[in-house]
Amino acid sequence: MAVSFFTSERVVKTSHAGLSVIKKWEGFRSKPYLCPAGVATIGYGSTVYPDGRAVSLRDPSITEAQAVEILAATLVKYEDAVRRYTANAKKPISQNQFDALVSFAYNVGIGNLQKSSLLRLVNAGNFAGAGREFGKWVFAKGKKLQGLVDRRADESYLFAS
Repeated sequence: MAVSFFTSERVVKTSHAGLSVIKKWEGFRSKPYLCPAGVATIGYGSTVYPDGRAVSLRDPSITEAQAVEILAATLVKYEDAVRRYTANAKKPISQNQFDALVSFAYNVGIGNLQKSSLLRLVNAGNFAGAGREFGKWVFAKGKKLQGLVDRRADESYLFAS
C-alpha cells in the first residue's frame, strides 16, 4: 500500500521497522570511534550532534538515551532528503520503501543517494530494479565489507516488503 508523505497534520517519519534496521546495523557505542570510512562517530552511527558540531574522538561518552535523541534529530535531514528526492516519482513509495531509503542514505550519505541508480530507478517506478541496487553499495575505502553486504540485504528486504 502506498503512503502519502504529506497529510494535513504531519509528515511521514521513519517507522519502528526503519529505526530497527538503522539501530541494528549502526550498533550503539557510547564512546566516539572511527567508523570503517575513517569518520569520527558516536551513538548509533552519528557523525554530528543536533547542534551541527562534528563528532570528535575527544568527546565524552554518551548514554543510550542520548544516542536515541541524537539519532532522532539527525534522521530529520535524511527523511527530508528522501521525501524531496522522491516527490516526483512515477509511483508513490511505501512506508517500508521510505524507511529503507532513509537507512541507506543515513549510511552512505545524502549526496550518494541523490546521484545513485537506486534513486533513479525508484523515481522511474522500477521498484524491482531499485531493490537490486542496494547490493552494489557494499564497499568502504574500496574494500567489500560483510557488514555492509548484510545491511544492504536487510534494507533491500525492507524495501521489497
